[in-house]
Amino acid sequence: MSQPTKIRVEVQTRFLREHSDPDSKRFAFSYEITIHNQTYQPVRLLSRHWIITDANGLEQQVSGQGVVGEKPLIQPQRSFSYRSGTILRTPVGTMQGAYRMIGDDGVYFDANIKPFRLAMPELVN
Repeated sequence: MSQPTKIRVEVQTRFLREHSDPDSKRFAFSYEITIHNQTYQPVRLLSRHWIITDANGLEQQVSGQGVVGEKPLIQPQRSFSYRSGTILRTPVGTMQGAYRMIGDDGVYFDANIKPFRLAMPELVN
C-alpha cells in the first residue's frame, strides 16, 4: 500500500477519577481509538508502539502485538474502535505512536498516531 495516510486515527480521552489517587501520584486515563480505513483494500493491524510522556518528561515506551488482544482486519471504508487505558504519575501527559499494519497486497506500513493529551478536566482551560 503506497498511501498509509489513508488510515485515519481518532482519539477520545477521559480522566478516570474513580481509579486515580492524586496523593499517591496515580492518575488513570482511558482512551477510545477509532481507526478509519479510507483505502480500497482490507488492512490488518499487527502491532502497536506507544510513547507515553508525563508532565515531568518521564517517558514510557510500550509495544505489543495487536490491540486489546486482537489483530483486527479493517475492511475498506470501514472503522475499528477499541478502548484501553494508562496510568500517569502526573495529572497531565501525552501519548503518541504508531500501528504496524499490512495491506491486502502484502505491503507493510505504519499508521502514525499524532500526539494527544491526557489531562484532568480541572487543569484544562
